[in-house]
Amino acid sequence: MKPGVRDVKPDAEDSLYDRLAAYAGRPAATASTGKDPVNAPMIRHWCEALGDTSPAYRGPDAVAPPTMLQVWTMRGLTGEPEPHDATDARSTAYDELLGLLEGAGYTSVVATDCEQEYLRPLRPGDLITFDAVIESVSRRKTTRLGTGYFVTTRMDVRANGEPAGTHRFRILKYRPPHRTKDLRPRPVINRDNAGFWAGVAEHRLLIQRCTNCATLRFPWLPGCNACAGQEWDTVEASGEGTVFSHVVMHHPSFPAFDPSGVGGPYAVALIELSEGVRIVGNVVGVPYDKVRVGLPVRLEFLRTDPELELPVFRASEGG
Repeated sequence: MKPGVRDVKPDAEDSLYDRLAAYAGRPAATASTGKDPVNAPMIRHWCEALGDTSPAYRGPDAVAPPTMLQVWTMRGLTGEPEPHDATDARSTAYDELLGLLEGAGYTSVVATDCEQEYLRPLRPGDLITFDAVIESVSRRKTTRLGTGYFVTTRMDVRANGEPAGTHRFRILKYRPPHRTKDLRPRPVINRDNAGFWAGVAEHRLLIQRCTNCATLRFPWLPGCNACAGQEWDTVEASGEGTVFSHVVMHHPSFPAFDPSGVGGPYAVALIELSEGVRIVGNVVGVPYDKVRVGLPVRLEFLRTDPELELPVFRASEGG
């Protein structure tokens, strides 16, 4: 059971479940091929984005970070296979299942968690193939986001024909309660990040620090990327930072993200804190088209509604 989730008692209104459960065990993909082999440039980009400096991911004997397992199976932004990808056999079952949920009013989606098992390291040049199956559909449940169903898929990944790992991915397809239509989405708080949100409630931005090697890490994780240590404490961020990269959100219009109520455009940035870690947040204090790489910002906390307060980053026109 996920934190903040409770069962809805079975009743006549959950007759949809039997139709959904019939999809459990159906293939979502069969003998599909990764769009690209495992490659050094993608490994380098991943490590730079996450600040992972492990020597295992560099040099002639480099391996890919294990958590990249799903990356090599993705089709990219277009979602289309390459013309030569004749072996791709993505099933329509998964789309049919989601269509059934959306037709019943469960139109919103959030990824809740994933589980990965690693059977062998992936190395540059490995050719990736995989099968995927709809593993399970939960009974109807009520969460803080709304009422819906958890859908879990399992992907079995092979490298050059050898089993390489298993990736389980779980989403919640839900019907948002009406009261949240003009509110920002609620953060998903779990056992790994609860300490971070407790700090936010006290107007403190807490960064994890490995007590074995003193490496700082963000976002919060159960283990250290540098030494695999499991013990950690926290340091409080000074609040100083600069814009490392940013995007401007034009669509969809979401009034809750704009104090004016218009709903956009608004800037979302990757902020590099003075401590060296990076965090995603909104930039406030300047028009969206004035946000730029290198812009100095300062942490502050924004109460978006009576139940939610978030860290944001304020810039000035002269910054």
